[in-house]
Amino acid sequence: MRAVIIGNGYIGDYRYIKSKIKDEDFIICADGGYNHAKKMNIQPDILIGDFDSAKDFENEINRIKYPVRKDFTDGELAVKYAAEHGYENVLLIAMTGDRMDHSLADVLLLLKCKNGVLIDDNNEVYLLRDKLVVNGKKGQTLSIIPINGDVCGIVTKGLEYPLMNENLYFGSSRGISNVLTENSCEITIKSGMALVIKVERV
Repeated sequence: MRAVIIGNGYIGDYRYIKSKIKDEDFIICADGGYNHAKKMNIQPDILIGDFDSAKDFENEINRIKYPVRKDFTDGELAVKYAAEHGYENVLLIAMTGDRMDHSLADVLLLLKCKNGVLIDDNNEVYLLRDKLVVNGKKGQTLSIIPINGDVCGIVTKGLEYPLMNENLYFGSSRGISNVLTENSCEITIKSGMALVIKVERV
């Protein structure tokens, strides 16, 4: 079973985002994510946050309220809840937007997920720890971005610009804008950590 966390970020195409959610998913709304859920006619399983953004949620019984002055964002509290309740697969939705600080912090919440993906209207973001298979379509753009130092011993399969036991260096743009040559690709590394971003729609 998968947990879907809906944040208070930007959603432009509600139909597209809703198509990524399954009936059997456990839905966690991080504060204002409840407003997005209502627009998609999705009933959340639980609401989490300080509720300074959620509107008209008083009838929702399952909720955990935190004070406004706290050490963690509502999104991180939602991810923590999912992990503590055994959800290894997590889909993060509406976690990016106009606030760069929130967007970066929320992307890095993938570090707290055993198997997580963050999506918005145009992108899918994964965390590469050792091995990752990304499904998509031939011709889609995919980038590999080191996040906490150099990524060493990287080997790719199914990409136009292959890497064979090479390194991607932290702060370098070399891993940007590769291209899928098949409907999936495989990336393995010996050490390091990277974000893998597939451009889903342009």
